[in-house]
Amino acid sequence: MTKKQKSSDPRVKAKVFPLSSFIISFIALWGLTTSQMLILRNYLDYDKLLTGYIVVAFHVYWIFIASAFTLFTRFQFNRHYQKPMEEFAKATRKVAEGDFSVYVPPRHLPDKMDYLDAIFMDFNTMVEELGSIETLKTDFFSNVSHEIKTPLAIIQNYAQALKNEKLTSSQREHYINTILESSLRLTDLITNLLKLNKLEKQNLQPVSEPYDLCSQLCECALRFEDLWTKKEINFVADIEERAIIQADFSLLDMVWNNLISNAIKFTKPGGTVTLRQRSIQDEVIISVSDTGCGMSEESMKHIFEKFYQGDTSHSTEGNGLGLALVLRILQLINGTITVTSELGEGTVFTVRIPVISKAIHTNE
Repeated sequence: MTKKQKSSDPRVKAKVFPLSSFIISFIALWGLTTSQMLILRNYLDYDKLLTGYIVVAFHVYWIFIASAFTLFTRFQFNRHYQKPMEEFAKATRKVAEGDFSVYVPPRHLPDKMDYLDAIFMDFNTMVEELGSIETLKTDFFSNVSHEIKTPLAIIQNYAQALKNEKLTSSQREHYINTILESSLRLTDLITNLLKLNKLEKQNLQPVSEPYDLCSQLCECALRFEDLWTKKEINFVADIEERAIIQADFSLLDMVWNNLISNAIKFTKPGGTVTLRQRSIQDEVIISVSDTGCGMSEESMKHIFEKFYQGDTSHSTEGNGLGLALVLRILQLINGTITVTSELGEGTVFTVRIPVISKAIHTNE
């Protein structure tokens, strides 16, 4: 395959040398030259005509032909290129003004597509993606404004209530604890925003070092013991005794905290959260599963996008940043994450992390 062929768009099916156009052009030119010969032979007695008259006549003839040809080609150009490009220019102007509902229909069926059709299809895809991004951005401002206003309102109301001198000591302690909890929630939101921004801009580089993943998973799980005990959730841990990986300890700590806290948060009392870990030849596999509410297929398509929340009612705590952080961290360390879920049945997040070389295992 030549270099030119490799760079061509496989969607384009229009022929470079269409046979029908060749036949029409051949017939037209043949007819014009034949008519010229007939005029010379049958209608003009150029023995009796002046040479200048013959020259003028032929010039007039070919000026007429050239004019007709120019009008025909201009008509074809306007039909096949000028009008489509005018429509395309109008569409791009609408997008530039913020209208992402624009759609430019292809001009041909798939088996006769040309490069203009390919451009229109790519433009439609781009506009659709821009529309999705704009929707996510709008949802983000809505979600974040809600997440910021709620704890601020709580802090303000309870701080105002603390001015009441008639409060009992238990009431005063409850108000103070509520203010502290709301301030911590606000701090977590801002911290996640800053971390995600640094990860996106690659200002936060992972510092890899060998350490025992199993020990880290146990420590992370125990942090949530009070929470799963309070919700009467059955927590199951199926972890190996030791698994050495080469990664950034603090970044992966955020991964496990997010996955485990999400599993507990979305699991109803009496449900089960399971943390599993196993090692194979070249990677470690960690899964966090729950028996919670589960997710729809549409939610699973967007669950790792920044600021996306499947629960738009805000009935559960969160700001849609946790899983975006998880995905970005795993991308930085060459890890992967997948999700499977069924509504009403639960969700399973599976993380795969490359293991370190055998030499480091031996040294350990």
